[in-house]
Amino acid sequence: MNFSKRGVSLLVAFSLLFSLAACSGSKSGSNSASTPAASDSQNLSNTLVYAGESESTINPLLNNHDELPDLIFSGLMKYDGKGTPIPDLAKSVDYDEETLTYTFHLLNNVKWHDGKEFTAEDVVYTYNLLTKDKSLSSSLTSNYEDINSVTAPNTTTVVIRLNKYNAAMLDYFTIGILPKHLTEGKDINTMPFNQAPVGTGRYKFVQWDTAGGRIILQRNESYYAKIPNIERVVYKTVSVESTKATMLQSGEADLAWLNAKYADTFRGKEKYKNIDFKTADYRGISMNFGSKFWQDNKDSVGVLNYAIDKNAIVNSVLAGRGTAAYSPIQQSRFGGNKTADLYPYDLNAFAKEMQTLGWVKGNDGIYERRGQKFHFTVQVRDYEEERVDIANLCASQLKAAGVEMEVVLVTKFDWKAGYNGFLSGYAAQFDPDMFYKNYVTGASDNTMKYSNPVVDTLLAQGRHTKDEAARKKIYQEFESAYAQQPGVVLVAFLDGCYVGIEGLNGLDTTRTLGHHAVGVLWNIEEWTLKK
Repeated sequence: MNFSKRGVSLLVAFSLLFSLAACSGSKSGSNSASTPAASDSQNLSNTLVYAGESESTINPLLNNHDELPDLIFSGLMKYDGKGTPIPDLAKSVDYDEETLTYTFHLLNNVKWHDGKEFTAEDVVYTYNLLTKDKSLSSSLTSNYEDINSVTAPNTTTVVIRLNKYNAAMLDYFTIGILPKHLTEGKDINTMPFNQAPVGTGRYKFVQWDTAGGRIILQRNESYYAKIPNIERVVYKTVSVESTKATMLQSGEADLAWLNAKYADTFRGKEKYKNIDFKTADYRGISMNFGSKFWQDNKDSVGVLNYAIDKNAIVNSVLAGRGTAAYSPIQQSRFGGNKTADLYPYDLNAFAKEMQTLGWVKGNDGIYERRGQKFHFTVQVRDYEEERVDIANLCASQLKAAGVEMEVVLVTKFDWKAGYNGFLSGYAAQFDPDMFYKNYVTGASDNTMKYSNPVVDTLLAQGRHTKDEAARKKIYQEFESAYAQQPGVVLVAFLDGCYVGIEGLNGLDTTRTLGHHAVGVLWNIEEWTLKK
């Protein structure tokens, strides 16, 4: 196969001087770039203030929320509006089926943000980290386990050979490349670079103001493709959902992803616009199979679906802006197998199945089996109001049916604290193989220790099958197998509800977004901003 690359846009010079009158705090995490400083409020006219997520690192190998890494770093490939991988740092790529070898022909004269030349050695270095560095603490490494070797015959060519065919490999070549000259020999997990990154992407890192809760970027005037219209991005690190809505109302933010109820308060409101995306982002109750309760009772996960009125949750908590969930990949072109929807809301079916499983209601109305009450704990981050509401409503419905799900509010998920699960969110917005790392036994992001030999086999087959029709059949078989022994009680898929100011234009809703509606900035180079 061979992909062509769009030409390089003309560079436009600019000078960077601005201040943020609405923000204050001490400066930290700065790199060598100059810190913006001026008092003229007009300087904010072409600065996008985005109310984003809390962040601890901006390293594409470590950060699962890809908004900032995708602005600062570039990969061999990138996704287009339809979610198809196309060349990025590569001007073209050839694939040899007989030897399972990808040959990437790199763009010439690409520069790192510090002015150093980008070469094939940076690519080899990055992929060696992903495939050979045992100290790398990354949830992504299972995506790269089929790579056998990565070599660079010259400075503009990279050759990647696989052990087995991998249908999603081009997707995984979208990961951002790290600069070898700045990170080699460092502890990739903890190095200062993670808070002061240098990439080759559309925007340069300027400053991480931790006290002010903002990460400042400026557009890369030497970018090898289309240079963005918007000069600066101020990414506000916000955790509390209500705070994002307040920032929009007060003029402290120009764009934010809001939960459905907050987003609806802006619908039809003067000076704002609602931009709604489809997402592959689900919410569910993920069971921790490392806990003794679920080791003893893993046969009783699926039955809980009968006792949860998912449509009621969609209509109430999500204000109707979502879809009841039965499969983690039902939004995918490979998924949507209706025969995998095994558990309609049916309290009679729930009671009957509980009896078959040997559960009997005690005097307090809670089911018991083998001297053990059906009581389990689920941790939920206290600042995520929508998740808290989903968890509480699930808990109320389950309690009425005879099951105690104790909702424990935490500020940070703790996998070692002994909780029986958590209110989870995941997404496979591009290829269903994105769930390989979550559901395959021992895979790199299988935090809940789910294990099902049938699921393992089907996900391996899906990954290593070339024919799309055959892959679809495999993944729909996966949906059925997973439904019969689930690790997550799936509740709902969310719509991606964004709110922006009326002067922000160019957002493209073609692409299905990911977890936390990530991916909205995919075409930011086309956006325009008027304040």
